[in-house]
Amino acid sequence: TEIAVATKQAGRVLDVLVVEGDFVKAGQPLARMQIDGLQAQREEAVARLQQAQLAISSAQVQVAQRESDYQAALAVVAQRESDLDTARRRLPRSEQLAREGFFSSQLLDDDRAKVRSQQAAVTAAKAQAKAAQAGIGASRTQVTSAEANVRALEATLARIDVELADSELKAPRDGRVQFRVVQPGEVVGAGARVLQLVDLSDVYMTFFLPETVAGRVALGSEVRIVLDAAPGFVIPATVSFVASTAQFTPKTVETASERQKLMFRVRAQIDKALLLRHQEQVKTGLPGVAWLRVDPAVEWPANLAVKAGQ
Repeated sequence: TEIAVATKQAGRVLDVLVVEGDFVKAGQPLARMQIDGLQAQREEAVARLQQAQLAISSAQVQVAQRESDYQAALAVVAQRESDLDTARRRLPRSEQLAREGFFSSQLLDDDRAKVRSQQAAVTAAKAQAKAAQAGIGASRTQVTSAEANVRALEATLARIDVELADSELKAPRDGRVQFRVVQPGEVVGAGARVLQLVDLSDVYMTFFLPETVAGRVALGSEVRIVLDAAPGFVIPATVSFVASTAQFTPKTVETASERQKLMFRVRAQIDKALLLRHQEQVKTGLPGVAWLRVDPAVEWPANLAVKAGQ
């Protein structure tokens, strides 16, 4: 199986750490992208996050101050209402004394004015308390806004950290470097292929069989592979896939003989343990011949006796 190692973001290739033919392990760094811009973005995000966190603290102090102001305003309201109650209770006595001639009209007017003054003071104190209460709500809104800003900046920072991690291209699985596509210093786009790996634990041969034979092939059937490059070695494999539809057919299918020309794709998978034992010799893309045993009761001929791994 071939694996394309590609970039997630556009940028300049800083270094390619492997060469063609190298064996690599899953998670091994293969190439690095230039990250100067990302590092600058991260530093900016960290600074903005610190400012936003300070803004939360400042807004919380404002909430506490507004709550203190509100409690003080309520105390003033209570005092003004007490003063008004005293003035109201005094006024009837003053009016009675004035009618009896024991109280001057000037003093009576003063008591009446005092009631009106205390009523105005109560109204003003209640307005101040209401304003202080509104200030609490506004300050709490500032806290909520600052907290949302912090969450947004934390998300930005997390995204940048992911991009920084993605700037180091790592092998997704064990394999061998098949070829390098780019060189250090080249500028590539997002999704550009940098390296091509081949998974040496997943090697198979694809071949085609006519319908009359493909219909008799079961998954797991034994296969013997002989490569043109190594005719002296017989490689054991098993059928891992048989296509459910014909891969290519004649232009028209009208007779029984033409139906027999339908070809079905078959895949023969080589055992992973065998591949790992011979990974230094494993090559991909080599032509060869696949021999399929349709009847498991029939013995393999001597020339197809397994030789690989002996």
